[in-house]
Amino acid sequence: MNKRALRPLMAVALWMTVTVWGCGEEKTQKKIVEQDDISKLAALPTEVPFPADNAPSDEKVALGRLLFFDPILSGHRDVACATCHHPEFGFAESLELSIGANGRGMGSKRTFNVPNDIPFVKRNSQTILNAAFNGITLATATTPSNAPMFWDVRAKSLENQALEPIKALEEMRGHQYASEAALDSVVNRLRKNKEYQSLFRAAFPMESPITVENMAKAIAAYERTLVGGNSRFDQYLRGDKNALSINEVDGMQAFLKSGCAKCHNGPMLSDYQLHALGVADNEKLAQSDAGVDNQYKFRTPSLRNLRYTAPYMHSGTLKTLEHVLEFYEDLAGDKIRNPKVKKEQLDPIVENLKVDFKDISLIVEFLNTLNDDQFDRSVPQRVPSGLKPGGNLN
Repeated sequence: MNKRALRPLMAVALWMTVTVWGCGEEKTQKKIVEQDDISKLAALPTEVPFPADNAPSDEKVALGRLLFFDPILSGHRDVACATCHHPEFGFAESLELSIGANGRGMGSKRTFNVPNDIPFVKRNSQTILNAAFNGITLATATTPSNAPMFWDVRAKSLENQALEPIKALEEMRGHQYASEAALDSVVNRLRKNKEYQSLFRAAFPMESPITVENMAKAIAAYERTLVGGNSRFDQYLRGDKNALSINEVDGMQAFLKSGCAKCHNGPMLSDYQLHALGVADNEKLAQSDAGVDNQYKFRTPSLRNLRYTAPYMHSGTLKTLEHVLEFYEDLAGDKIRNPKVKKEQLDPIVENLKVDFKDISLIVEFLNTLNDDQFDRSVPQRVPSGLKPGGNLN
């Protein structure tokens, strides 16, 4: 073949080489994810939002605090909201899965009474601290009347959230009455209590103040006072560059470099979205917890005040922050802890994770800067029902 005949073939070969290389370069570029920086994080607002129809008042907060600690809200008068959300544990609990109705004891010492036919609460107890800010992101402010609650976002607003445990068999209702009758039954109890009659009139000046709606409003008003928003992390972002040590700043950079802020961002370090990550089920459950739409999706939790809220994840299966980060390191390496979750079910955001074992201790140091000890830990000396505040905690 002569040189003139070779030239077209060489040109075609060169074109194919450039084209393939170019496509490969384009494909590679698509995989490059821009590293997050500190702009993905923010301090908590100093003002607590509230819905237009539930402005706070001293009387409303005082009533809500008593209701929160009073077992009169439970079917067998043995469980209060505070049983699973106790100040000693940062308004969360130290159990993997909560023991509500027919239980005794506090924190890790809590057990079921014998005999027992009540199941464990399905998911790990989330803290109420800072729940007033649920839904806040870098782009949007909180809408209190539409704030996402629970691991599966099945309720919106603190007012709606406050009513759900009262209706749940394993949380507060027990076998005393049917779910449909729970709220009216509790309200009827409150109406027969003279002290609650007086407290509701003071908080809600109206002809018949003891209602389901007002009960929820009072509890929510109290919960909005449970804020820990002045951590050293907040102080650092507000301008005090001495609030964090060199190691803690390095930990923050490692947190950002690892891709953690893809989901854990904004003032609450949560995007409040649902993600499938393949977290292991808890063996205490009779059935696998398949999450939202049976897709093993759960809401991103806040990273604030993690010192008080172990164990972690919706199933409570990860005991320490180191275990959580090792889980994400495994996930980045395509190791899925839950055998019921297939790789194609995982959230695509998993591809952005690059948690390196050598960074874990630094990231934990940073996460500990998100703790704020200055929250209300007080427990009422007594509650209007005359029952033990917090339920059967002994």
